[in-house]
Amino acid sequence: MKVSVIGTGYVGLVTGATLADLGNQVVCLDILEEKIDMLNSGKSPIFEPGLEELIQKGIKTKNLIGSIEIEQHVRNSDITFICVGTPSDKDGNIDLSYIKSASSTIGRALRDKSGEHTVVVKSTVVPLTTEDVVMPNILKKSGWKRENLGIGMNPEFLREGSAINDAQNPDRIVIGYADEIAKKTLNHLYEPYKCTKLECIPRTAELIKYASNSFLAAKISFVNEIANMSNIWGIDFQEVAEGMGLDSRISAEFLRAGAGFGGSCFPKDVKALAAAAKNSNVESLMLKATLEVNDIQPKIIVKMAEERLGIIKGKKIAILGLAFKPDTDDVRESRSEIVIKELIEKGAEVTAHDPEGMPNFKEIIDVSMMPTHELATEKADCVIIMTEWNLYKNLDLRSLLQRMNGNVLIDGRRALNAKEAEKTGFDYKTIGLG
Repeated sequence: MKVSVIGTGYVGLVTGATLADLGNQVVCLDILEEKIDMLNSGKSPIFEPGLEELIQKGIKTKNLIGSIEIEQHVRNSDITFICVGTPSDKDGNIDLSYIKSASSTIGRALRDKSGEHTVVVKSTVVPLTTEDVVMPNILKKSGWKRENLGIGMNPEFLREGSAINDAQNPDRIVIGYADEIAKKTLNHLYEPYKCTKLECIPRTAELIKYASNSFLAAKISFVNEIANMSNIWGIDFQEVAEGMGLDSRISAEFLRAGAGFGGSCFPKDVKALAAAAKNSNVESLMLKATLEVNDIQPKIIVKMAEERLGIIKGKKIAILGLAFKPDTDDVRESRSEIVIKELIEKGAEVTAHDPEGMPNFKEIIDVSMMPTHELATEKADCVIIMTEWNLYKNLDLRSLLQRMNGNVLIDGRRALNAKEAEKTGFDYKTIGLG
């Protein structure tokens, strides 16, 4: 099929590259010429394991190209995916400005096209957006009759760091369709995938995405709250998690305690769903509690440093990990941002390192970043691990202790073996150790 993808961010690039790998003719579209130039040269604008190789493969086979000529390529395609950003405003409401702009552009492109065309929203949007915002906007700008336009909503379920595998080996594909054109087109496009395909109306598909992310976020916050209790009562939460995970109704997934969740999805989506519920006069106490617990967790990390160092002011503290999770350069809603800001406010001298996230983090906080973790931890009074990169999980603890001035090691992700750290001579602390 001829596929056009509007937006070359995380979702758009992964969607475009994986669909091209299936043999479709894919054009990734964006208004930012520098991103398109990178794409066409075989480079990925974002760090995601396996993505650059897939882009290069697509370009070599001529199944994938990038372009800034959005209307032209939308007009020449069979199906257009909207993969633009949906950020939150200051009150947590979803900002649909990019969605509206994309749908207007599609509408203008279709003015000069005859026949049928399918438009599918892949961006995360609150229920009714596809039906009440996207579809009317396209019809108004295009002048098309409703019966010629396929409208669908097809949420993504990609985990940063393993997005290519998730896209190529999905647990399920949700096909939200408002008409038979979209239903037929999406089923044909996804025919190579043998996973469960759930068909529903667009608003159901929209809520499935939000409900899935919000449930996982709530599970993380619940686990962190229990881990905080474990600290007080002298219980190792890992043993509690093991016991919980043996229950098939609970499963062992997302039972790791730590500094909380971040990234481009969970915080934004929980806020947006809570705001949408409030706007519809529906209580969302679970969502509020999920966010409140998540806001507390990084502050617990700072408190641990204070308890061990006494006075924070003037102490050198090294932060290892700036990305919100390993195997990505995404620093959006990173818990490290909160920890670093609090430490700086308290007068600490902060140094930081991350294998991939430093360039993006520089745009958030002006903090001293070192090219290696060894330099970041040199003469440090305290080291705090905030992202469980393999590089940090495999630290040479003896060398680390020798480089430091102090011996305080705070593990915000429980990346290390507690007994080994203590045996080496560290004053080791982590959430949920007891």
